[in-house]
This record gives sequence, C-alpha cells and structure tokens, in this order.
Amino acid sequence: MSSLDGRILVTGGAGFIGSALVWALNQRGHTDIVVTDILGTDEKWKNLVPLKFADYVDAGEFRRTLAQVASAHGRFSAVFHLGACSATTEKDAGYLADNNYGYTKELAAWSLAQGARFIYASSAATYGDGAQGMDDKSEDLSRLRPLNMYGYSKHLFDLHAQRVGWLSRIVGVKYFNVFGPNEDHKGDMRSLVNKAYQQILANGRVQLFRSHKPEFKDGEQLRDFLYVKDAVEMTLHFAEKATTAGGLFNLGSGQANTWLTLTRAIFAALGRDPQIDFVDMPEILRGKYQYFTQADVAKLVGSGYMRPMTPLTEAVRDYVQGYMAPAKKLGE
Repeated sequence: MSSLDGRILVTGGAGFIGSALVWALNQRGHTDIVVTDILGTDEKWKNLVPLKFADYVDAGEFRRTLAQVASAHGRFSAVFHLGACSATTEKDAGYLADNNYGYTKELAAWSLAQGARFIYASSAATYGDGAQGMDDKSEDLSRLRPLNMYGYSKHLFDLHAQRVGWLSRIVGVKYFNVFGPNEDHKGDMRSLVNKAYQQILANGRVQLFRSHKPEFKDGEQLRDFLYVKDAVEMTLHFAEKATTAGGLFNLGSGQANTWLTLTRAIFAALGRDPQIDFVDMPEILRGKYQYFTQADVAKLVGSGYMRPMTPLTEAVRDYVQGYMAPAKKLGE
C-alpha cells in the first residue's frame, strides 16, 4: 500500500530537491501536501509558484508548535524531511547540529509515533573522502569520517537512528551530485551545470578547478551526477512501492563522470564548441575536496527500483533547453 494516500509533509519544500518532489507528487495527482521551509531573503519562493499544495508553514513555526502540541498540524501518511542547511561551507557548527540533527530527531520521533512513513535526506557527504568506501550496505556507520560539519551533522542522525533502532523503520537517502531545475537560489552551492551555463552566457567560456592530485588530470576528477527528476523518483519509490524498506540508501546514477564530460555536454546542449579554462582550487577546499564519487546503487535496485537512469547528456540537454534557456521552473 502506498504511503501517499493521505496528507503529505515536505520539509524544505521550497528548496531544490524539495520543490522537485512536490512537483513529482503533483504529476501523480497529489495536492494534499503541507510544505514547510525558511524562505528568507533569497528567491526560492519562486519554486513554489507553479506547484499545488494545501498549506505552507514556516519551518520554525512548525517546529515550535509541534513541540507544544504533537497533533497541532494533524496527521500525515508520509513525511519527506528534506529541510536542512546544506551549505558544506557553513561554519556555525552549533546551528548545523541543531538544525540538521536535533530537528531531525524530533521529526522522526513524531512521525513514528503517528505511523507516518519517514523518509529523510542523509547525505553522500557522510562518506568523507571515500577512503572508507561509499557502501550503503555496511552496518558499521562509525567507520565514516565526514570532511565538513554539514556531513557530520547528517552523520550524527544516521548514528542516532541506528542506535535507537529507528533505522530499520525509516529511510535515509544519500543524494550524490544532484543537478537540475529549481536550484537557481542556491548561490555557490548550485551545480556546475547551472554555474557553467551562466559563465557561457557571460563570456562563452567555463572555468574548472585544476587537479591537485597527480593521479587525476585537470578536469578528470570524477563525480556521480544525478538529475533531480531521477532523484525524486528514487525518493518517492520508498513511499509508493518499497514501503517496508528501511535503512540508508545511496541515490545516484551509479556511474562516475568527469567534469570535462559534464561541461562538454553543456556546450553541446547550447550548440557551442567547448571553451574551458583551468583555475587553481582555493586553499580552503583542497583538503576537503572529493576527487571521486560513485554511488553503489545495488541496494536501491534490490529494493525494487527499476526505472532507468536518465543518461547524463540527455539530462543536461533537458535542463539547459527545457528550463534554463527559457527561464522556467518545474511545473511551468
């Protein structure tokens, strides 16, 4: 039985993946959705404009009222907790610990108490530099060493959920390098596709970081790039079909591609010849930079996910031509 038959809560619902999830729910005919977020001063509110949902509640207000009266917002059949501070450069460790760890603990306990399906965003950043592997099947979470406080704040909740026995009853999804429509508001945290598109419009060229490891040539650092439309299909899979699955799941394409491959696909989508310049990586990033990520998606497939991944060049073309060039949001 689908967990999407009742009311649905999407935290971070105005954000990049959150708004894409609401769009995908709308595509399925679901509109009894409560969205929470912190709209702030950026323009992510624009992501909500084409979408259909029952109510919007400020995330801080939602958390406060929930702490006072557990039934304040009614009952939900599914909770997608995608709201978090996702800036890998955020320096306020206390804020990250409270927002990404403390609040997730509260929301998970509340969801489980009312029998709602709880699906939350963990992160591939919990894997650190990948030296301990990127295996979502291992039970030994304590071996992981995140490289930044954002990754650690996510790791803290994974550890907690395992320690108190929740992990078999909830799903934590570890998104790899997601890109696609509705990410315009993310500033420096936007994908290279978005940044490169703007660079090409401005001067016809794209800047990539030089490699500072001899085993990787410039531009041949590897990432698992995942189109946001695929990311939300994978996420919804755990509420629609794999409704009894529990634990941590890698969500990626399962294939590593170089920055050069990605950049050339952007130029191709614009009908231009590649013009690429290499620049030194800022010192602050060098010790925390991942040179290789690739999601092992065997566990996802094993849960029954059968939908084929969108090929990288096709995903880039859809994003560039369908959304960035005409300046459209999902749902428009």
